[in-house]
Amino acid sequence: MSHAATVHSLWTAAAAEPPVRIPGPHIEYAQLSPTLIVLGAALLGVLAEAFLPRRTRHHAQLLLTVVGLAAAFAAVIALAAGGYAGDKARIAAMGAVAVDGPALFLQGTILLVGLVAAFTFAERRLEPMAHGRPVDSFAAQGAAVPGGEAERKAVAAGMTTTEVFPLVLFAIGGMLVFPAANDLLTLFVALEVFSLPLYVLCALARRQRLLSQESAVKYFLLGAFSSAFLLFGVALLYGYAGTVTYSGIADVVGGTTRTLDPALASTTGNDALLLIGGAMVLVGLLFKVGAVPFHMWTPDVYQGAPTPVTGFMAAATKVAAFGALLRLLYVVLPGMRWDWRPVMWGVAIVTMLVGAVVAVTQTDVKRLLAYSSIAHAGFILAGVIATTPDGVSSVLFYLGAYSFVTLGAFAVVTLVRDAGGEATHLSKWAGLGRRSPLVAAVFAVFLLAFAGIPLTSGFAGKFAVFKAAAQGGAAPLVIVGVLSSAIAAFFYIRVIVLMFFSEPKAEGPTVSVPSPLTSTAIALGVVVTLVLGVAPQYFLDLAGQAGTFVR
Repeated sequence: MSHAATVHSLWTAAAAEPPVRIPGPHIEYAQLSPTLIVLGAALLGVLAEAFLPRRTRHHAQLLLTVVGLAAAFAAVIALAAGGYAGDKARIAAMGAVAVDGPALFLQGTILLVGLVAAFTFAERRLEPMAHGRPVDSFAAQGAAVPGGEAERKAVAAGMTTTEVFPLVLFAIGGMLVFPAANDLLTLFVALEVFSLPLYVLCALARRQRLLSQESAVKYFLLGAFSSAFLLFGVALLYGYAGTVTYSGIADVVGGTTRTLDPALASTTGNDALLLIGGAMVLVGLLFKVGAVPFHMWTPDVYQGAPTPVTGFMAAATKVAAFGALLRLLYVVLPGMRWDWRPVMWGVAIVTMLVGAVVAVTQTDVKRLLAYSSIAHAGFILAGVIATTPDGVSSVLFYLGAYSFVTLGAFAVVTLVRDAGGEATHLSKWAGLGRRSPLVAAVFAVFLLAFAGIPLTSGFAGKFAVFKAAAQGGAAPLVIVGVLSSAIAAFFYIRVIVLMFFSEPKAEGPTVSVPSPLTSTAIALGVVVTLVLGVAPQYFLDLAGQAGTFVR
């Protein structure tokens, strides 16, 4: 029998059997619309990079980014208004993504933060004109060697890196999925989707290219370590529970019986796998949050990255990572509360103290804000540890308040400049209040909010978090938090004193006048800071309504 005949007989034999129907995935596009809109805009941005002429790209990308983020935010509001934040909360995309109150609240926050950050990315009035063309804070050509021939030619040609807008959109797309992920593999994919664009963005500073690239390499290497920890933890948790879905793992932890694959029955329920796996996933998330002892990348990366990227990262990454951390601890591991609470107590206490104490010794504004963000991670962890509904809502409120203060503060840092670009050394900020009282006053408002002074959003946030922690039985944690806040207040007030009560130097930096884009970002920061400080109740109620996870 010839070869062809054999193949033919196989075909006819196969055709005789009834075809096997492969079930198609069931995707709820409407519930996933915020993420899909952002990722769609990012793909359009990539196409715009490829096909639009260079001179029109900047405006087109900015328009695309703003419209995409605004449309996604409208979709979040529509879902919340449709009851998905409350009684209609559900698990979408075949168990991969949760659509519930905390997810929608955090997605809305991330989208607003991304929108304000996009304005600072597009700022083109602060850098001096290069060869008669306006430039922004990003390298002329990311792939060019710093100081090399290609870079000189790119600068002379007036090129700008407009790819930053699609990169930011991809990062935001990943961040939207991260707090809503409802199985461990979705969590990991979302982590990679938002981390990889950030590694690239950190390396794209126009000034101090080498410092910027060094910061990106540090972030990339340590980020790879944290991803590996997370993935190893996922593998161990799968070995423990025989499933990667959050509810499935929670069932096995809680001891509710299910029909098990006999091959998995021998390992399932092995507590060593659960404890080590849970700890490793936590390490991966605490790294993204910037908690001690996984904080070492934070000051270097914040200092080296372009300042608009630093502001975006400091605000949005924290929101996404704390959302994922809350869901992991409250949905997957509530049955292990007695195991993880003592560890998180330790992490929170060390994070608050190290962040506050080391910040006192800093001489660079961006490093100071980085250590201050580490201290804030500790304060937010106090709310996470409360394990009460108030704990969730206080963390949601704190994240919303903190992210706008951070964006505003980093936007102000971009304005203070000397011949070498941004003047970030603290000694150069001396007497800034005499030179430009408005900018110094705005920065002072942000610093007071960081310090948690009453009538700012920082006070309302800290009060909510500490109250939830105290009611959840973590009173010693609150005492440490108040002490750390007092230490932190010292260095915030020190900067204010430096700006208003010391003599300006003759050759000191100037304050550039920004375009309406950065002005809008800073103004929004001030407004949110004051509104959330003076009348926080509506937003606390909103966070309270959004505080229940779908299980």
